[in-house]
Amino acid sequence: MPYIRTQVSISLSKEKEIALKEKLGQAITILPGKTERWLMLDFRDQCRMYFQGGQEEAAAFVEVKLFGTAGAAVYQEMTAAVTKIISEELGIPAQRIYVQYEECSYWGWNGNNF
Repeated sequence: MPYIRTQVSISLSKEKEIALKEKLGQAITILPGKTERWLMLDFRDQCRMYFQGGQEEAAAFVEVKLFGTAGAAVYQEMTAAVTKIISEELGIPAQRIYVQYEECSYWGWNGNNF
């Protein structure tokens, strides 16, 4: 039950959105027990983002939420993968990308909680 929200300060074409969807769908398997089958993605482009005092350069903020927990080494691997995907697909430098994780104890779906 992972959820990834990607917010970028640039325009996102449909082609780039699909490429991100596919690559993040592969990357989610880095997290133990997670697959694309349960992955929900949210893309938000043209966000008014200020980073390091300005908005002259493109920036991205990626939120990864999951039911359960994962260790620091797993999150490090996931951050490296997400950063690479965003950099390669959108040209946003790694130093302009934040990745944030949130572990959830309760996650509802289909009228019930897991």
